Amino acid sequence: MSFYSYKNANTDGCPGRVSSDICRGLNEKICIQVKNVYDSCMQQEQLDDVCVTVTDIVPVLPSCDCKCGCSKPTTYDEAVENAENSNCPLPQPVGQWTFESCRSSSTTGTVRNLSIDRLCDRPQFARVKGTVDIPIDVLFVDACCQEWMGHATVSVAKDVLLAIPDESIIPFTLESLVSAICVTGTYMGNCCFKITVCVTIVLKILAEVELMVPSYGFCQIPPCEEFAENVCDEFFSLPLFPQQTCTSSNCTCTTNSSCSCNINCNCNNNCNCNSSNNCGCNSCSNGCGSCVTHCVCSHCGTACGCAPGSLCPRCGCTMTSSC
Repeated sequence: MSFYSYKNANTDGCPGRVSSDICRGLNEKICIQVKNVYDSCMQQEQLDDVCVTVTDIVPVLPSCDCKCGCSKPTTYDEAVENAENSNCPLPQPVGQWTFESCRSSSTTGTVRNLSIDRLCDRPQFARVKGTVDIPIDVLFVDACCQEWMGHATVSVAKDVLLAIPDESIIPFTLESLVSAICVTGTYMGNCCFKITVCVTIVLKILAEVELMVPSYGFCQIPPCEEFAENVCDEFFSLPLFPQQTCTSSNCTCTTNSSCSCNINCNCNNNCNCNSSNNCGCNSCSNGCGSCVTHCVCSHCGTACGCAPGSLCPRCGCTMTSSC
């Protein structure tokens, strides 16, 4: 099973939601080595008529284990592997190329020509200038309808303000998180394409630091759960005895008119909401003192008729009303 299996929902030593006192179980302070993010910013933009040159072109050949009709997109590494394992001579691109698509091949960008100038009128801030290179994979077809894939780079100039920490023995660094996807493209000849691309760039000021944090101790790693159709688990998660329900003939709603079931609807021991009050209740438990509605688990999505705020019969998390 995993950390998040419903069998581990209430087990101490596993990550998950905290439903009790958050300080309960804290038993030590530990020192961890992490990358501390001092500042970060994100920019998203559409770049038009960007010229890129495609290199390291390889043919997109079907893999040996891909059956007829396989429509799974091929990555560049898979295209290289299929080309290397091909028993036939590899083709060469011929004729006019037609652009198909492109997208970023990595979430890590390369920052070059970086300059950081601190501002005298704004302490802790600096002007950060540089060029972010986003690696992309370009997919195109030649005149013989053979698909090809190659590498290219989209370069984006950045000039932003970021908070910069003071000088220290351990220096800070600037890293970029990138993503790009192409909208359209046209072949210009000589392995060049003119593309329209949507890019997202996140710049981060980082430093490798050692932090002291409170700890619940080491995680208890559960054994792996083999996939199986455990049809009995659903049945075993049901309550042992049937829940009592009531009908509109023997109870009334004790709310104001136009009440909402998950806000202020309280029913008596023999309750069932009057539909004219727009309460939305459809059942209640005898003596519970609150309306029973159709609820959904906030963790695993299990839906059942129970009181809002009760625990999910499957994973133990809080049920929320969907009335």
